Amino acid sequence: MSFRKRYGANPVHLIVHVIGLAVAAYAVVELLGEKRWVNFAAWFLAAAVLHDLVLLPVYTVLDHVFRARLPSRSAAHRVPIVNHVRAPALISGLLLLIYFPLILGPARPGYFSATGHHPSGYLRNWLLITIALFAGSAAVYAVRVWRR
Repeated sequence: MSFRKRYGANPVHLIVHVIGLAVAAYAVVELLGEKRWVNFAAWFLAAAVLHDLVLLPVYTVLDHVFRARLPSRSAAHRVPIVNHVRAPALISGLLLLIYFPLILGPARPGYFSATGHHPSGYLRNWLLITIALFAGSAAVYAVRVWRR
C-alpha cells in the first residue's frame, strides 16, 4: 500500500503540517517561558467569547437583514450584490477591530515614543479607507452589471 493511500495526501502536505506544528509549538514554548502567558490567555479567551457571543450573532443578523431587503431577480440584479457589500464591510470591520483604541479615542501617553507613529488621524484614515473600499467595490459591481 502506498504512502498516498495510507495517509490520504501528498507527502509534502504532511511535511508542511509538521513544520507548521513545530513553529506553533516553538511559539507556545516561548510564550510559556515568560510571565506574559496569563495576559495572552486572557486576551485569547476574551476574543473568542466576544466573537462567538457578540460579533457572530450581530453580523449574521445584519447579513440576513441585508439579503432580505435585496430586490427580486430582475435583469439588472443577475450579478449578486451581496459579496460586493460583504468584502469591504469585512475589511473595514477588521481594520476597526485592530485599530479601535486609536480610532475611537486618544492613544496612551507613550504611544508616539514607543511606535514612532503619531496617533492622530486614525479615525479619518479609517473612514477614508472604508469609503475607498466601498467605492471600489461599487465600481467593480457596476462594471459587472454593465458587462452582463
